[in-house]
Amino acid sequence: MKYLSIALLFATICLIPLSGCDNDELVALNDDPTAALELDWKFMFSQGTVQSAENRFINGRVHLNLASGLIQQMATLQIGGERGSGDKYMRHLDSFDGTMRFFYPNALKTLAEVIRQTGPEGTNPSWTNLHHMAQIMYIVPMHIVTDLHGNVPYTEANSGVDGIFFPKYDDQELIYKDMLAKLETAANTIGTGPDEVGNADLIFGGDFDKWKKFANSLMLRLAMRISNVDPATAQEYVQKALAGGVMESNEDMAWLQMAAGPSQWFNQNGISRAMIPDDWGANNMLSKTLVDWLKDRNDPRLMIYSGGIGIWGGPYITDYDAQKGMPNGFDAETIREFEGTTETIDRELTYSRLNPAMLDVDDPFIFMTYAEVEFLQAEAILKGWASGSAEEHFNAGVRGSMQQWTIFDESLSVTDAEVDAYLAANPFDGTEEMIGEHHWAANFMQWYEAYSNWRRTGFPQLTPVNYPGNVSGGQIFRRIEYFSIEVASNPNLQEGGTLPDDVMTRMWWDVN
Repeated sequence: MKYLSIALLFATICLIPLSGCDNDELVALNDDPTAALELDWKFMFSQGTVQSAENRFINGRVHLNLASGLIQQMATLQIGGERGSGDKYMRHLDSFDGTMRFFYPNALKTLAEVIRQTGPEGTNPSWTNLHHMAQIMYIVPMHIVTDLHGNVPYTEANSGVDGIFFPKYDDQELIYKDMLAKLETAANTIGTGPDEVGNADLIFGGDFDKWKKFANSLMLRLAMRISNVDPATAQEYVQKALAGGVMESNEDMAWLQMAAGPSQWFNQNGISRAMIPDDWGANNMLSKTLVDWLKDRNDPRLMIYSGGIGIWGGPYITDYDAQKGMPNGFDAETIREFEGTTETIDRELTYSRLNPAMLDVDDPFIFMTYAEVEFLQAEAILKGWASGSAEEHFNAGVRGSMQQWTIFDESLSVTDAEVDAYLAANPFDGTEEMIGEHHWAANFMQWYEAYSNWRRTGFPQLTPVNYPGNVSGGQIFRRIEYFSIEVASNPNLQEGGTLPDDVMTRMWWDVN
């Protein structure tokens, strides 16, 4: 007992100096001097915006390999794999996996955290404008994911911090109606908060009016997407979008200027990297369907979309009449019979290539165009959901599409006189089919959107191919299969996913 008392006394004496220390100094010992103690939510928003423009993996394997071939704007002689799946309706795991594999842990995760931390219960609740801008940007990749797969994780997505590691799959109807409601709130709220975003906004430079137009324009797109399955809700949000104010010129387009660095996985244009021969090396050429459609109308966009015929680096044959598209669904052997020769076909010396002027690694990535907004308005007018002249909006859509490409290169210009001549030679006939065809042509290099809008409208009327070994019975996919790891690991997929999980199962809005 004597020794215990001595030990306790000694311990008390030793603790006296510590009791007088500044607790803040002790806490500070846990701080890493090389790490940020608080995240910069504006920087995170910028990062999420860049991640929404995807990367070489998604752009090459999904956007280019699948969507551009399915929609018959690009073609290839490759047989399946990561460079020929969509052209011949083949299964390719990386292409099916790409969007869920990369969007969820990158763009969606980053933007979800910005939304969480700038929301009412977040660390920066006064950042009202940033919160709703992040909400809009979250919807950009989110609607691509659901449009490609159907039912996907949404309400429980990006909830690992809450201990949800296997999120449930939400019905696409719920997802769409929630996205529409969030866009409405964003459009009505942006610009009312005290926060300025400034140059952290890589799309509009902090211009809140343009963000409101972007929100309403995206609302218009999503509302029209569900027009065949839920016309009442579609009409409601079409009218809200138009009343709130949508894009009014090419100056309002939503696009991101990419950069040459720091690496192929960040800041650089993924479509460009996929198409450059000494990079990813995709060998897709312009499709016969697209080239013939443009030539039949003497469309000046032909020599914007096409850089000519010739080996990469030139010289190129740029004569308008000499341009030739590659037919979809052929390989290096069967193309000989199509062309009526026994000689080997050199694709570069035979078919038109995507214009190299639009393939610099720092070229823009387009999220949404003014032309699309005009075509959607023209269609809404024909449905009786909007007032005005469908012809005027159709003509404005054609003009916007023909004149938008100077953001890539000043040489890609079309004069007003050239547009006027085109419209005089190809007058609007008052049909949804003509709107749908021109909408398809305008969505060049926006192949996700071209694919989704084709499934919704059925325009243009594409002729499927039936290459041996295809997985769709010779029909254009209605969706793509789920991320293989999700199929293997998330039990909620079997309860709430779009099933059966194959390429011909239609999703909620696809009822055309």
